[in-house]
Amino acid sequence: MTWSLLIRQANLPDGRSGLDIGIRDGIIAAIEPSLPGDAGQIIDATGNLVSPPFIDAHLHLDSTLSRGEPRLNHSGTLLEGIALWGELKPRLTADAIYQRAKRLCLWSIAQGIGAIRSHVDICDDRLLAVEALTALRAELAPYLTIQLVAFPQDGFLRYPKSPENLHRALAMGIDLIGGIPHFERTMADGAESIRQLMKIAADRGLMVDMHCDETDDPHSRHIETLAAETIRHAMHHRVAGSHLTSMHSMDNYYASKLIPLIAEAGISAIANPLINITLQGRHDTYPKRRGMTRVPELMAAGVTVAFGHDCVMDPWYPLGSHDMLEVAGMGLHVAQMTGIDGMRACYHAVTTNAAAALNLTDYGIAPGKPANLIILDAADPIEAIRTRPARLAVIRGGTVIAHAPARRSTVTLTGETTIVDWREPHLDLAQPRYPPSHA
Repeated sequence: MTWSLLIRQANLPDGRSGLDIGIRDGIIAAIEPSLPGDAGQIIDATGNLVSPPFIDAHLHLDSTLSRGEPRLNHSGTLLEGIALWGELKPRLTADAIYQRAKRLCLWSIAQGIGAIRSHVDICDDRLLAVEALTALRAELAPYLTIQLVAFPQDGFLRYPKSPENLHRALAMGIDLIGGIPHFERTMADGAESIRQLMKIAADRGLMVDMHCDETDDPHSRHIETLAAETIRHAMHHRVAGSHLTSMHSMDNYYASKLIPLIAEAGISAIANPLINITLQGRHDTYPKRRGMTRVPELMAAGVTVAFGHDCVMDPWYPLGSHDMLEVAGMGLHVAQMTGIDGMRACYHAVTTNAAAALNLTDYGIAPGKPANLIILDAADPIEAIRTRPARLAVIRGGTVIAHAPARRSTVTLTGETTIVDWREPHLDLAQPRYPPSHA
C-alpha cells in the first residue's frame, strides 16, 4: 500500500500513542499501529503530539496590527479603544486592511491555526474591510479557513446606516450575522436589535455570532434574549454569544437560571481570555473582578465553550502573536482550571470546541477527514499549553505548509555546556546550585 504522507508513532490528544497516520490524496485513510506500505513522505512523530489545527473562534482581522494608528490607547480601556477605532476608520484603505490582515494570517498559519472567525465592522459606509477581507478569504482558502461576521461596531440601531450596510455586506459575501446589543442606547434597544438581527439570520439561513454583554454590568442580560430568540427561530447550534463577561458579575441565583437556558438553546459561548482579563474590571479598585465569563460552569452544563484571541496589536490590545496556546493558558489560569480535566478542556476550547462553535463538520483526526494536522514538539495537550512548543509541521490537505525546528537552548555554567530541552529541562539538582564558597 502506498501513502502520499505517513506519520509514524504519533501521540493523539485523546491520550492514544504510538499510532501511524496514513494519508492519501489529502485525506486521512488509516490510523493504526505500524501501518505497512511505502510513502512519498514519512514524518517520524515519536513522542510528539499530532493534533487537529488550532481554531481562533473570535478575531478582528480588520483592526489587527494597527497599534499606534492614529495614536496609542494610553488608558488601555475598551471605550478608548472604540474611540481610537472611530478615529482610524476615516483614514483606512482597503489595501492597508488587506496587507495587515494577510501578515497576521501568515503568522496564524505558522502557529498551526486552521480556521479563524473574524468580525468585520460594517459601520464604515465604504465597507472597505468587507472588500479587503472577502478578497483575502478567497486568496488564503487553500491554507486557512476564514469565516466573516457582519459586525455593527457602532450599534445596529444606534448607527443609522447599519441595516442598509448589513444587507450590502451580505451581498458582498459575508458569512454570518453579528451584533453588539450592549452598545445600543438602551437595554430595550439592545433587545430589539437582537430580535431584528435574528429574524434576518433565520430568513436567510445564516449562523449568528453576537458580541454579547461585554461589560461588568450584571444587569446586562442580552444573552437571555439571544437564547430565547434562538429557541423561537429553532436555530439551535447555529448561534454563538461572544464575550458574555457580565456573567462574572451576576449573582449566582440568576446565573443558575441563565446557564441552563443557554444550554437549552444550544448556544456556543466564546470567551476571549487575553482581552477579557485586560479590558474588564477597569472601574474596580479592590477586590477586582476577573473579567472572564463562567467557563467551567458553562462547560459543566454542557455548553460548547470556545476561546478566541480577539485582538492582536490593535487599539484594544497592544500585545499578542496569535498563538492559541497562549489563549488556552490564560483561560486556564483565569478560570482556575488547573486540574487535569480542566487543562485538557482548555485545549479543547482552542481545537475541538472551537471547531464545533464554527460548525466545521470536516474537522478532526479520523479516517475520512481531511488531513489537516499539526505536529507539536510536546507529548500531550497539557505539555503543549505549558511549553507553547514549536510547530514541527503544519499540514493542510496532506501537504506540509509550515514547519519549525524543535526549541532547544544551549546553556553554559562554570565551563560546562548543557542542552536544555524546554519539554523536560535537563537540570541536575544533585550538583551544587551555586559555586562553592571560598571563605
